[in-house]
Parts: sequence; C-alpha cells; structure tokens
Amino acid sequence: MKIYTKILIGMAVGVVVGFTLGPNSALLTHDLIEVTNPARVKLLDAPGGTSKGIALPPSHHPGVPPIELRIQEQRHAGKSLYYRVKISVEKRLALRDPNGRLKPGQELEGWVKADGLPAAMSAFGTQLVSWLDPIGRLFLKLIKMVIVPLVFASLLVGVASLGDVRKLGRLGGKTLGYFLLTTVLAISIGLALANIIKPGNFVSPEDKERLVAQYSGAAKQKTTWAAEQPSAVDNLLAIVPDNPMKSLAGGDMLQIIFFAGILGIALTLLPQDKTRGLVGGFEAINDAMIVVVNGIMKVAPYGVLALVAKVVGQSGVSVLKALAIYSLTVMGGLVLHTVAVYTSAVRFFAKIKPVDFWKAARPAQLIAFSTSSSSATLPVTMDCAERGLGVSNQITSFVLPLGSTVNMDGTALYQGVAAVFIAQVFNIHLTLGDQLNIVLTATLASIGAAGVPGVGMITLALVLTSIGVPTVGVALILGVDRILDMFRTAVNVTGDLSATVMVAATEGENLSYREFSLDERERRSDEDGGASSSDADAAPRTKEDAS
Repeated sequence: MKIYTKILIGMAVGVVVGFTLGPNSALLTHDLIEVTNPARVKLLDAPGGTSKGIALPPSHHPGVPPIELRIQEQRHAGKSLYYRVKISVEKRLALRDPNGRLKPGQELEGWVKADGLPAAMSAFGTQLVSWLDPIGRLFLKLIKMVIVPLVFASLLVGVASLGDVRKLGRLGGKTLGYFLLTTVLAISIGLALANIIKPGNFVSPEDKERLVAQYSGAAKQKTTWAAEQPSAVDNLLAIVPDNPMKSLAGGDMLQIIFFAGILGIALTLLPQDKTRGLVGGFEAINDAMIVVVNGIMKVAPYGVLALVAKVVGQSGVSVLKALAIYSLTVMGGLVLHTVAVYTSAVRFFAKIKPVDFWKAARPAQLIAFSTSSSSATLPVTMDCAERGLGVSNQITSFVLPLGSTVNMDGTALYQGVAAVFIAQVFNIHLTLGDQLNIVLTATLASIGAAGVPGVGMITLALVLTSIGVPTVGVALILGVDRILDMFRTAVNVTGDLSATVMVAATEGENLSYREFSLDERERRSDEDGGASSSDADAAPRTKEDAS
C-alpha cells in the first residue's frame, strides 16, 4: 500500500475519532468546562445563592493550562442555568494565590452560573485529545525541522546553477505576477458567492449570541495581534535580513529566500573552480534533507490521524450546524477557484491533463489539509513538482518557497466570504467601494502572511477594520476556522504547484506526469547504491532536449 493511501486512511480514521470521541462529541456526556481565567469563576453555596468566599486568582499568562471544572450536577434557578462543579487545585494555581489559602491537591466544590462560561465538553474526549496531541505535534516538528536547510540549500543551488542573473529576474516577475492575479481572482470569487448566497442571513440571533459569548476572548486576542502587525512598507523592508544567521535560526522564510538568492547570484559571478565545492556541498545537504523527509513520511499516517482527530473533535457538530451555509460557501468558492483557475492555467501553459495534475498534487494536498501549514508541506510539494510533473529543481527551489509565504489564494478567498458574512450577520450594508477595499486589503494582507495554521484570522481582523465592521465578528467564525483552514491550505499549496508548472512551461521545460511513490524512490536508491534524487530520470527536461 502506498504511503499516501495510508495517509488518506489515517485522515479518515481521524475524522471518525474526532466526531465520535472528541471533546464536543454529541455521543459523550459533556461534564467538563475549561476556563482560561480562573477569576471569572465565582463559587456559590447554592444555585442563585451567595458566594462561598473562595476567590480564584486571575491568570492571563500564555502557556498556563486552563482550570478544569468537573460538572457533577446541573440545575435551573429562575432563567439561569447553574452547575455544581469540583475543582482540583494544581500546584501552579496554588502558587498564583496571593493569599496562600489554596493548597495543591485541595478539592473545591460549589455552584457556578453557566452564563459567561465556555461551553461544556466531554472529559473523556478532552483526555483522548491530550493523548493524541503529542503525536501530531511531533510529526509537525519533524517535518518543520527540514524546511530551513532544504529551502536554503535547494534555492542556493538552483540560483547558482542558472548561470544568468537575468533569468532569475524573469522567474521572479512571472511568479509574482501569477500570484497577484490569482489572489485577486480568488477574492472576487469569494465576494461574488457571499453576495449571491448571503450566508449571514442563515444565522439565528440565538446562534449569534452563543458564538460571540463562546469565542469573544479568542477573537479579542486575534484582534490584538492584528493591531501589532507591521505596515505593507515595513513588510517589504523586512524581507532584507539584518542578520542572515538569525533569519536561518528563526525560520523567517522570506528573509531566507532573499539571502539564498543573493548568495546564489554572487556564486554565479565567481569562477566555477572556486564555487564547485561549496555548491556541491549544499547539493548534498539538499539530497540529505529529501532522504530525511522520506523517513518522516513513514510516520505521517499516525501524525495525520492525531492532527485531524484533534481539529474535528474540538469543533463539534453544533458549531458546524450553526455555520453550515457559511462553511459550504467558503468550500464552494475554494473548489470553484481551484477548478476554474488552477486547472485552466496548467492546461493552457503546460498542456498537462487536469487529472494528471491532480494525481501529482494529491500527496501535497493531503499533507497540507492535515497540517494546515503550507510551510510544513513544502518538502512534499517540492517532491510532487519535481518527481510527479518533471519540473526542474531550479524552478521548484525558487517558486515553491516563495509561494509558501506569498501565495495565499485560499486564505484570501475565505477572507472575502468571511468579511461579507460577518457584515450580513450585523446587518451592515457593504457598498461597492467597501468590497473593492476588501479586495485591496485582503490581497496586501495575504502577501507575506506566515504559512502557519490560523494566520488567516489575524489578517481577517485587518480586513474588517478597513471596512468598518466590528472585529468582534471574528468570534462568529472561530468555531469552524480550523477546519476551513485545512481546506484553504490545500488550495494554497495547489496554487503553488500550478504556478511552478506555469513558470516551468514558459521557460521551455517539457513537462508530463510521472507516477511516483516513496517506496519506489527508496527501492531505486538501494539498487543504485544510494543515488540521490538528482538521478537522470529526475533531471530537468527542456523542449530543446526532447527535440
């Protein structure tokens, strides 16, 4: 069985586990409430009664685990719902008590008012997710481990082997032009669907109040982060690193790409006898990183299962129902953009059959969907382009790292739908000028956005501010954001691949689909005595070579 078939199976098992055994599963008893700020919890002696005089210390420190309220009983008093809860005092909670009255291991019990507290979850589901979480995080850390050395080595070798600096400028112009055009098209498709379907009209006032109450804290945090984002000019200046070593250590991808490009250009201007050893060393590093990626992919099915189970389990069916039309609008736009724009570009420029392009892109799409990170998917995306479509390493090493940071079509489309959706829920009419402002702001915000999970929420806050829509509306869609993030990241990665194919085809490379698998590469490497990925069958093919 091919490794990517196993990944698909792991993903399917993760979905089932998340829905049936996750924290928000409708099949399990919801007997746990997690509170990030203990000061919000007021223990009462009875439903609607007086305080028991126990004040929990406040906490806003990141990384501090939430307080767990174990629900023993629930009862209505008047129009309000109350829970009888137990709280086990952990050491860190006791240390934050300024009065020193709380002791580690102490059991507190009392009644709390449900209003203003997060929704109850399943204690078993929460524990299951906590067991699976380290597996998913380990997989992500392993694959992120190879990104910086792979991108730097691959890009440097690719630029150094171009031989003509003007070709680099030509590649950059084509790549950025394609990314800009497809981003504008993506936002336009999202706005059109949101105005036609009007998903905001399907959200009831009750669902609106519940979502705002449940996610307002997280929405405020995203808005705060958005306020701290640098301006467009600062983003452009930030591409040039003050300290390249610091950029490499910190994983700042745009700065790494810039420095690798500059160093590669410098190497082309030196005599080959002086640079041959250095370039050969980085080529060996590039090949070694590919071998490491192949090894990491063996544990991918288990990592994918854990990641998907956590995301699906934490979302829950009730939130999905409330935002079903909105979610379907976003996913419909993503499918339309992918089929209409990417497939057409690949067919027009490279003459590759759409079905062949989808076959080659499938592994990268699966990893992107599971991790919600185009940066984490980058090693697999490069593999798909080179081995699946025959694109040269010169093109992939330049276009794909740039695309993983700059090209965010799926995120841009989602922001267009989300902005109109939130405005509709709040009964705010958006003029044509407002919607053109969304196109401009979302395009600029998506450029340079980090290729990591959840970054779209921060850029959405910037878009909402630009059109005068309350940023608290972010709370309306936070419940399904992580799931939609999986879909839009898969679209982002597909866009990166289509750009790679377009650039390669216009540079004269003769592209075609080749069936490939991880097992096949390993078997061939063993037979060839450890030959690298730069074997003859992976060498770039141009139309001149074919003739």
